[in-house]
Amino acid sequence: MMLYGLNFAQLILPLLTMPYLTRVLSVDGYGVVSYVKAVMVYIMLIIEFGFILSGTREVVEARNNSKLIGEIIGKITQAKLILAFLSFILLLFMIKFIPILGRYPLFTLLSFIPPFLSIFLFDYLFRGLEKMQILTIRYLITKGISTILTFLVIRNDSEIVLIPLLDIIGSIVAIIWIVDELNKNHIKIMFAPFTEVLANLKLSFTYFLSNIAETAFTTLNTICIGIFFSSADVAYWGVVMTVINAIQSMYTPISDGIYPNMIKSRSLNLFLKIVFFFIPFLILGSICLYFGSSLIVLLIGGDKYLIAAKYLREFIPLIIISFFSILFGWPLLGAIGKVRETTFTTVIASIFQILGIVILIISHSFTINSLIILRTITELLIAILRLKFAWKFKGEFKKY
Repeated sequence: MMLYGLNFAQLILPLLTMPYLTRVLSVDGYGVVSYVKAVMVYIMLIIEFGFILSGTREVVEARNNSKLIGEIIGKITQAKLILAFLSFILLLFMIKFIPILGRYPLFTLLSFIPPFLSIFLFDYLFRGLEKMQILTIRYLITKGISTILTFLVIRNDSEIVLIPLLDIIGSIVAIIWIVDELNKNHIKIMFAPFTEVLANLKLSFTYFLSNIAETAFTTLNTICIGIFFSSADVAYWGVVMTVINAIQSMYTPISDGIYPNMIKSRSLNLFLKIVFFFIPFLILGSICLYFGSSLIVLLIGGDKYLIAAKYLREFIPLIIISFFSILFGWPLLGAIGKVRETTFTTVIASIFQILGIVILIISHSFTINSLIILRTITELLIAILRLKFAWKFKGEFKKY
């Protein structure tokens, strides 16, 4: 329930600011904001490096040993600092070679700071301890502050540089609160030798490979659109993806909520009950989305973005399929230790997606409509592959 509270906040707060930003900013201005946010997803994935999963598992296994938990936090923090440095160098190259970033270097560099500060929020710790209320309250602090300040200070395109500054303020306040929570839980961060840090990076690499491959389905599409189309097209795509991501974020509490329990119980019965319970809601929501797509786009973006409603309707099959592909991943296969198999399905699907994009570009068929079709087929592929592995290893679950 706390994770649903978190994801409800993740759904509502961006949807509060988005209609405001789409109205006070030009279509091109909002396109720039959407594009830089897409780039920061990649930066965040590099810094995170799969520790949200591998770190959670380590904390679950050491949850009664505060000293060991402190050591886990220390080596993960050190690893993330190294990754942050490498990702910053990568960002400098992107600013140099991608025109849309090169026109707004200060905005892009300031947008890097919130992902950097996320190093000190320790999400994996509180997920492993199953103290989800801390994650929910922390997010409300971080995004609540930036949301309020967005309405107060952002007025036009010339002020978009202030958007990441507002996130920075919220992140700093959240970090101060998280440090207090560590003290309350008697957890002292202990740094590790460099060899242990490297070993930890190696341990988390498989999770990272899976997560970075998944961005081929979402963020890579946005980046390609930004390269081959105008910033206005990026804006239309950004509005649609905000709705899609908001819907898919409702799947995350189900996935994250049962993941620690599935690690301990390996209960296929529990997994199946949850899946079948949510199917009617999935179907009903898809019907409402189809008939209400124009109204949703109108409320979020205004008249300027109504062209995006048809894209939203075309995404409905993806929304249905992704529910199953997400739950068949880490909550199901990952819970029985099939990390390589889970990663394999994502990597294969991402290769399929990338090759599909290349073929579309070479054949001069690269359009937003064709990209949506390709993305849906890719999601179906990953769901089928994961279901195949679940059937193959069904004997490793409890009887059902």
